[in-house]
Amino acid sequence: MSEIKNINQMPNIRVFYQKTGRAKFISHLDINRCMQRALRRAEIPVWYTEGFNPHPYITFALPLSLGYESLCETMDLRITRLMSCEELMERLNRSLPEGIVVTAVALQQHKPEAIRRARYHILLRYEQAKPEEVVQRLEDFMRQSSILVTKHTKKGPKEVDIRPDVSLIGYEQDQQTVQLELETAAGIVNNVNPTLFLDAFAAFSGLTPSLVRVTRTQVLMENGEPFC
Repeated sequence: MSEIKNINQMPNIRVFYQKTGRAKFISHLDINRCMQRALRRAEIPVWYTEGFNPHPYITFALPLSLGYESLCETMDLRITRLMSCEELMERLNRSLPEGIVVTAVALQQHKPEAIRRARYHILLRYEQAKPEEVVQRLEDFMRQSSILVTKHTKKGPKEVDIRPDVSLIGYEQDQQTVQLELETAAGIVNNVNPTLFLDAFAAFSGLTPSLVRVTRTQVLMENGEPFC
């Protein structure tokens, strides 16, 4: 590996990883710390910012809610010595805890500002209603012209209509569960947490699930292509 003389000419590297199992209980703040420790253990030559408080230059495009799993997380970094994407992935995977797995490493193509939508797989189980009853109430719920929720912003609580920002791509049921494919607005411009949708459905239906499992499956740009 050779030293890079001009760090500003080095493109950002994007690490794609999954966060599943017990790792879903690692908060976004702790994921940052976890990745910093893993990068040190893996001896990845990460570039540090300059100034009074130097820190590793790593950024995350779309923070994941605590308790959610994901198949499509990303972390951007910049290195100070040339290293192949394959070697970087192999080193990181040897240093990461159970439930966090790097699936690919590539040069950054688009900035996080390009993110517009995200897709989620949601598994629901209810004790007080059969799956077919839940599906019927879900269909009634989605026929509404508006879905009003309270979002907590920096300026305080605000009532918003998320109906234009959520799409139920599909759903299916078995003897015990109902599974949804939900797409929501995501990114810096507008971000709708699936929990808002689930809370609104619970209030509408009067049903409280005994099990909720949310997995982010895709992060998309405005043209519908996967974020990369």
